[in-house]
Amino acid sequence: MATGKVYVYGVVHAGRTPPADRRGVGSPPARPRVLRAGPLAAVVSAPPERLLARRRDLLAHQDLLLALAAEGPVIPMRFGVVAPDAEAVRRRLREDEAEHLATLERLDGRLELNLKAFPVEEAMADLVREDRTVRRLREAARRRPGYEASVRLGEAVAAGLRRRAAEAAATTLRELASLAEATAPGPELPECVGNVSFLVEAAREPEFRATAERRAAELRDRAELRLSGPLPCFSFVTPRPEAAGTAAHTPAAGGR
Repeated sequence: MATGKVYVYGVVHAGRTPPADRRGVGSPPARPRVLRAGPLAAVVSAPPERLLARRRDLLAHQDLLLALAAEGPVIPMRFGVVAPDAEAVRRRLREDEAEHLATLERLDGRLELNLKAFPVEEAMADLVREDRTVRRLREAARRRPGYEASVRLGEAVAAGLRRRAAEAAATTLRELASLAEATAPGPELPECVGNVSFLVEAAREPEFRATAERRAAELRDRAELRLSGPLPCFSFVTPRPEAAGTAAHTPAAGGR
């Protein structure tokens, strides 16, 4: 490994220590430690010789952040952030002290939950009953079967199922947003018609989960709603991976 480089997981208040039962990235897994600068500290470890986006390392990164968040606020870094040396980390902690302290205060006692919505093929019968265009195209395909008729029908069905799922997701997202302090849209994903993260007070997590589960049951014939979390609060931190005094390192592709 390159001498002096450090892998950065996140920023916490000074005085915090990494959980004793957690290890970091690499093989063998690195032992996390802290680099302190005034009221702040960065949780770091030695970087592996080759940083690959393997499943084990991705999970180790996330699990360490979740363990830290269970004991207090943490500003998470994305996977694969490496600083040239410890002093670079401390220097940026000092430079961005006010910003980091404000973010830690905002995240204190909060967690991130994510909801994704997908169409359900089981809704086909309801779609045919409700959608005149789909009924017309289905009858046309039956009268004059052929490739073009099948394609038109398939496209109309797919669009109709996505529309029904998106409408169901929109009502759910509005209800859940009333239980959250903030929301953030997630990236577009194949087949996904809704991807939103919520910043939720830890004390309201049971209510939030119960509401999401109730809505998922009520709308199961229109959309598949998938709730995940708690997650590190990536969606509610200014996207500056170098803000902890780091230089972003792009992991090599490969591995699992």
